[in-house]
Amino acid sequence: MKRKLPLIIFFVLFLPACALGPSLSPATPTATEAPTNIPTETNTLTPEPSKTPVLPTKTFTLTPTLIGYKTATPSPLVTETPSGLGFAPNTLLPPVQMEGFSYVNTSLQEIYKAKRGCEPFVTRVNVQVTKPDQVKYVLLFIRFKSFQTDRESRWTQIKMTNVGGGRFIHDLSTDQMLEDEFFESSWLEYQIVSTLEDGTKLGGTDIFSERLKMLGCRPGGEPYTP
Repeated sequence: MKRKLPLIIFFVLFLPACALGPSLSPATPTATEAPTNIPTETNTLTPEPSKTPVLPTKTFTLTPTLIGYKTATPSPLVTETPSGLGFAPNTLLPPVQMEGFSYVNTSLQEIYKAKRGCEPFVTRVNVQVTKPDQVKYVLLFIRFKSFQTDRESRWTQIKMTNVGGGRFIHDLSTDQMLEDEFFESSWLEYQIVSTLEDGTKLGGTDIFSERLKMLGCRPGGEPYTP
C-alpha cells in the first residue's frame, strides 16, 4: 500500500498536466521589427497673403489763403464749378504761397464777361497785408487763361485801393483787362504784390490758378457756355 501511494500521486499530478498541456501553452507571437527609413509625410501650413491691403495715410495741408468766401470764417481752398463746363466740382486745390499777406480772396468765384448784360460781372478782390505800417502799394496782376488750352493773355496791372488797417480792395470786371476781346469764357489768373513807397517789392503771392472764372455772355444778356 505504501508503494502504490506515490504512483497514485504521480498519475494524479502528471496525467492532467499532459491533457491540458497544449491549451496552457498558447503560441507565442513572433516579434516583427518595424521597417526603418520610411519617409514621414509632414503637412506644412503656408500662410496666405493678407487680404487687407495696407493703404498710405492721406495727408491734407490747409492754407491760410481764402478763395471765394462770403463770410469771415476761414475755409479750405475748395471751389465749385458750374455744370456744363466739364469741370469736377468741389476740387481741393493746392495751397498758394503768400509772402507778406494773411489772406487773399474774391467775393465771387464766377463772373460773366463785362458789358454784355449778364450778371454778376464784377467781383471784389480783398487782401490783408501782414505789415501795414510798411506797405504803401498793393498791385493786382491778372490775365485770361483758356479753359481748354495753354492760351493766355498778357498780364494787366491794377493798383488796389487802401481802405485802412492793412486791407486793400479792388472791384474787378473783365473789361479792365488787356486782350478782353480775344476771350469769351476763361479762367482769370491773378497774383498780388506789395511794395514800399519807392516801389521796392515787399511781399508777393504765387499765381492763383483755376479759382476765378469768366463765363461767356452774348450781347443782349444771354449766358454763353463754350
